[in-house]
Amino acid sequence: MKMKPSTALNELPVLELARGLARREWSAEQVMRDCLARIEQREPEVGAWEYLAADAALQRARELDRGAVQGLLHGLPIGVKDIFDTADMPTGLGTPIYSGNRPRSDAAVVATCRGEGAIMLGKTVTTELATSFAGRTRNPLRSTHTPGGSSSGSAAAVADFMVPLALGTQTAASVIRPAAFCGIVGYKPGFGKLVRAGVKSQSETLDTVGGFARSVGGAALLVAAMSGDRRLLELESGGVPVFGLCRTPEWAHADADTRQAMLDARAGLAAAGARVLELELPALEGLTQVQTEIMFFEAARSYSWERLVHFESLSPGLRQMMESGMAISPERHERNLALTAQARSRIDDVFGGVDVLLAPSTIGEAPAGIGHTGDPVFCRQWSLLGLPCVHVPFALGGSGMPVGLQVVGRAGGDLAALRAARFMEASLGEGASHA
Repeated sequence: MKMKPSTALNELPVLELARGLARREWSAEQVMRDCLARIEQREPEVGAWEYLAADAALQRARELDRGAVQGLLHGLPIGVKDIFDTADMPTGLGTPIYSGNRPRSDAAVVATCRGEGAIMLGKTVTTELATSFAGRTRNPLRSTHTPGGSSSGSAAAVADFMVPLALGTQTAASVIRPAAFCGIVGYKPGFGKLVRAGVKSQSETLDTVGGFARSVGGAALLVAAMSGDRRLLELESGGVPVFGLCRTPEWAHADADTRQAMLDARAGLAAAGARVLELELPALEGLTQVQTEIMFFEAARSYSWERLVHFESLSPGLRQMMESGMAISPERHERNLALTAQARSRIDDVFGGVDVLLAPSTIGEAPAGIGHTGDPVFCRQWSLLGLPCVHVPFALGGSGMPVGLQVVGRAGGDLAALRAARFMEASLGEGASHA
């Protein structure tokens, strides 16, 4: 085993970290101790963790160091959003209703990560029942600002070098938005790419498991391990992508920082040899409202036990969301599902001669205050359509906080989306705040 590098292991790029672990250049225990040291230093300010299994994680690291190299994620510490079942840790779902809840088994993707050699370090803070009602996590880049949500703790933990990878979910914007606000890569795979067994359900039509990393390659590694699709690791082939610049029907919401990011991306990608075409997408009109209504309708019914038995334990905002969802009629929901099916069947034609779309991830920088998680307006339509999305950070806004854009792939086009995101990362810079 080689000597530990001068850089703390938790700060290494995840692919370099994974290669070093697989080659026994450093031990899983060394990596874990560096992550724990960072958490001890920063957790009081950031508040990313709901539960930390430090002793168990160190024990597992030692076991991996004694045995054979195990899978794509061998020895990598991972944070798990606290809506995933974990057999060895509580699952609190961001609400006192589930205080002390101890599942008997792991969520499918958690078990798969363990099988690939990952070490589940702990449960990261989620907003209340993975909705928009904030937890205690602060943005690690500026503690007076939101980290986004609902995967707040996962994004913050990765951004602050507490762990190299973390699990999240997206129903509206809960992977892409916190990734954008924290200046890291967020990857929401195409709908159904990853199984959701053992993950608290909010919306059967929309819920998607995803992940966070500090590079596109790291995000691809995580989802390749969880899905078994090793093709996602082949990022450096496929040629130069053709990007379709897509402002979306919500463009009026974009602030000056996001507008500038679109201009800078177009110029930078063109300078790197990519074709960037302007696209008008009338097929997206009205989909933001459809997504909102489907999410509210299905959440109110998915959370029937919480709504009917523990209504007074819910926050006022979540109670209002439940009531709004129950007020939507089954007939209207069926109409919305029909519109969704129609839009999903037509969206591939919108891509035309482009490989991927390039769209805003957020209105702009992470807003001040931690009592809210920001507006999901630029992600709702992609979540409804079930398309793969990768947020790529590459700029700073007017106040010095990260800004980036999301690459959106066709249905079934996860590899193309990741390749385009990797090209964008290399062309525009490795991110506003992280290597």
